[in-house]
Amino acid sequence: MPPIQRRDLLKGAAALAPSIVAGRAFAAPQAGSRLLVVFLRGAYDATSIIVPTGSDFYYQSRPTIALARPSPADPKAALPLDGDWSLHPALKESILPLWRQRQVAFVPFAGTDDLSRSHFETQDTIELGQPVGGSRNYGSGFLARLAQMLGRSDRPIAFTDQLPLCFRGDPVPVPNLALANVGKPIDRRQTAIIESMYGTSGQLAQSVAQGFHVRETVYETLDEEMKAAGRGAVSSKGFELSARRIGALMRDRFNLAFVDVGGWDTHVNQGNATGYLADRIGELGRGLAGFVDAIGARAWGSTTVVVVSEFGRTFRENGDKGTDHGHGSVYWVLGGDIAGGRMAGAQVALSAATLNQSRDLPVLTDYRALIGGLVARQYGLSADRLATVFPQARPTDLKLI
Repeated sequence: MPPIQRRDLLKGAAALAPSIVAGRAFAAPQAGSRLLVVFLRGAYDATSIIVPTGSDFYYQSRPTIALARPSPADPKAALPLDGDWSLHPALKESILPLWRQRQVAFVPFAGTDDLSRSHFETQDTIELGQPVGGSRNYGSGFLARLAQMLGRSDRPIAFTDQLPLCFRGDPVPVPNLALANVGKPIDRRQTAIIESMYGTSGQLAQSVAQGFHVRETVYETLDEEMKAAGRGAVSSKGFELSARRIGALMRDRFNLAFVDVGGWDTHVNQGNATGYLADRIGELGRGLAGFVDAIGARAWGSTTVVVVSEFGRTFRENGDKGTDHGHGSVYWVLGGDIAGGRMAGAQVALSAATLNQSRDLPVLTDYRALIGGLVARQYGLSADRLATVFPQARPTDLKLI
């Protein structure tokens, strides 16, 4: 059968009857568990979202891009989570309510033992789920192996332009749906219309033309690396607009899914409470909140969402008021039945001495151990079966499920 068609997926959001996709029988899920992996491609600056506001070292390391300590009088200040950590204010209306309902937990100092600092190599490391250092089997991703472990109960889908590496290797083809890309710069036709409003001469006309030229130059310069790092992932704005569709489809048809969101490679002028990164953070939060709303209370109670990125970013800001490729990150775990409202996993006091190679967050919770522990609890996988999903990785049970 040909790959799943977009129109069929759109109709499927409300359909309850069984269907067949890519040779796989799909019945409407009952009370079965659902898992969504959200991959932030480009290495998001985790400490600008889950902010170590209790650390003086954080403020010494980020003199221009740090977020202000929590203050009820300052709407741009970080929002307190506990005595050490705070949340970016762009997530006040979307993620903070989930924290207060104990439906989201954050795992700081999380990541991989891949120290290449290469977007592509480390993204591959995560999607393959295989030990670092050995030979890689690019025909076997960890979600494909999980799907095989789940057998007939799995209904997988990738919300990506092409089938992602993590789903390669399933003997039954996994459908993929490309999300619409939005948020592109003003096109030539729109530019010409706006320029015509100001004529072809005079200081204002020159300023308008120069503004468009600078905008286009900056976009092309910065977008080149971000597109490469994003590997065709949907923009955060695209995710915000599409997340409700994902929620509806996972409510009614699919229970194992992957989506990637690009645009997180912030080397220059990333901002703090406002600016480029703050806009992306707000879009991500609203997208996740929309997903929760669309999937519905009943399905949300048996759904786990894991938000990951290939690596973190340098703890200290660079000379361009941005951050460079780092190591440790902060992962998110969301769900209606999650034991959230807390920072989970091992932690260490932040200082120059505790940074990895004197520049990054260290990794104290391995991503394979984290996800392995979650799926072991969620799906009741034995140690032997889990070892097939994540070879040579011992699961860490953070008591989140």
